[in-house]
Amino acid sequence: MKEVYLQKLKKEFVPAAGCTEPASIALAAAKASETLNAVPERVEIKVSGNVFKNVMGVGIPGSTLVGMPISAALGALGGQSKNGLEIFTDISEAIAEEAKKFVSDRKVQIHMLHDVPKLHVECICYNGDDTSRVIIQDRHENIVSVERNGELIFTKESKVGQEDEDASETLSIQSIYDFITSVEISELEFLRKGIDLNKKIAEEGLSGTYGLQVGKSMLLNMKKGILSEDIMNKSVMMAAAGSDARMAGCALPVMSNCGSGNQGMSLTLPTMVAAEKLKVNDETMLRALALGLLVSIHMKSFVGQLSALCGVLLSGAGAACGITYMMGGNMQHLSSTLKNMTGSVTGMICDGANSSCAQKISASVASGIQASLLAMSSQCLKSNDGIIDEDVEETIRNIGLLATEGMQITDDVILKTMLGKMNRAC
Repeated sequence: MKEVYLQKLKKEFVPAAGCTEPASIALAAAKASETLNAVPERVEIKVSGNVFKNVMGVGIPGSTLVGMPISAALGALGGQSKNGLEIFTDISEAIAEEAKKFVSDRKVQIHMLHDVPKLHVECICYNGDDTSRVIIQDRHENIVSVERNGELIFTKESKVGQEDEDASETLSIQSIYDFITSVEISELEFLRKGIDLNKKIAEEGLSGTYGLQVGKSMLLNMKKGILSEDIMNKSVMMAAAGSDARMAGCALPVMSNCGSGNQGMSLTLPTMVAAEKLKVNDETMLRALALGLLVSIHMKSFVGQLSALCGVLLSGAGAACGITYMMGGNMQHLSSTLKNMTGSVTGMICDGANSSCAQKISASVASGIQASLLAMSSQCLKSNDGIIDEDVEETIRNIGLLATEGMQITDDVILKTMLGKMNRAC
């Protein structure tokens, strides 16, 4: 079973440049352009509603623009599909300028599709009589179909739904705890890269002027003596600063988790800060990080890749469990941490990737640390408190039901509101 857990960590904890939805669009466009074997004269992008809302207001690395058109143009004109979700890292200034003109000349068309998977990206490139078509589904880098001039040259069946079902059957909080307390620490050394990447972009967010400057504002107030630099405030500050930079289009890569850079940062950075403040050794920190990541992956298997439920609930819960572990918590404390977290920010909406993500991260990280501290004080929500169940696994399933069934109408209303706002602006 050890290899199963390590494989999950290596699959989900991966680098990404910029927000993962724009990166997915650029990846599809790059692959379509390569398949066309010519510079596209125009590009057509078709996406699901959840992808649409996550690209509408987010900054794109390599440009001063936001949204889908520039993402598609950058991918089609200068992206390399071999770079995966780091596709924006090698875009030159010349290509960026060319892509901006491509967009201003209205050579990118955008369509929103209904009755498709929640994560669906389709790109069609045109050059004369030649066309190419690429489809990504269910995971941000999961290319399931490639066509040229109507001829199918690559296809595969998406097994993501089955993978999520398998994950939900394999993982449990108990099995995760057993794994991280027994695995050889050398097997977890690869996690250090995530700490280094995410710390770097957080520091950039603190030094620059990105987005809403949630993290930088906290730093300034610490310097004024208004806020103290304790474990909660510093954790919130670092995670928010990373999101400030990333949502504004900072080109630095981050280590994402479960397809989300914000989830990767809001899990990694509080774990790193807590390790510093609690003065634990590197081995304990790496085990705590592995624990938090696997808890988040486990919860994500019930929620799905994209939903109306803000995903930092899951990463905040993972970070909270890692912090509980570093404070000497046992399996009972971890169960209490998750139940306490479920009773806090569960239900916070995802209204797309934008500057407000840093605020949502702030709330989730703070709630996670509070949930951990309560658990370590032997305080835990009971089964008669809302959606909390006596069994922690049932509590996690309840969150999944809330996200997949209970918030479907919420998702529709959010998208309707965003589309209405966009149409009024046109």
